[in-house]
Amino acid sequence: MYWWYDHAASGWGYTLLALIMLALWALVALVAVALFRQAEHGLHGLRVPWSPAERVLSERFARGEIDEDEYRTRLAVLRGRTPPPKAGPG
Repeated sequence: MYWWYDHAASGWGYTLLALIMLALWALVALVAVALFRQAEHGLHGLRVPWSPAERVLSERFARGEIDEDEYRTRLAVLRGRTPPPKAGPG
């Protein structure tokens, strides 16, 4: 009776429990990263301006000092992309 293994966990049982625990912690970490990234993008999926220049530009746009076309053009320049082409006569 002293060495009876009918309902006791063996080496495989401990290994399985350890793997399940690692998977659980990996899942917790993935959920935490996903929540952090979602919070980084703001309420409506828009990127929150992190650089001071982008923040000032966003504030100017919010105050109505610049229009949407100028805002998008300057934002593209700040982010290192080419600005969208301007529609004009031609």
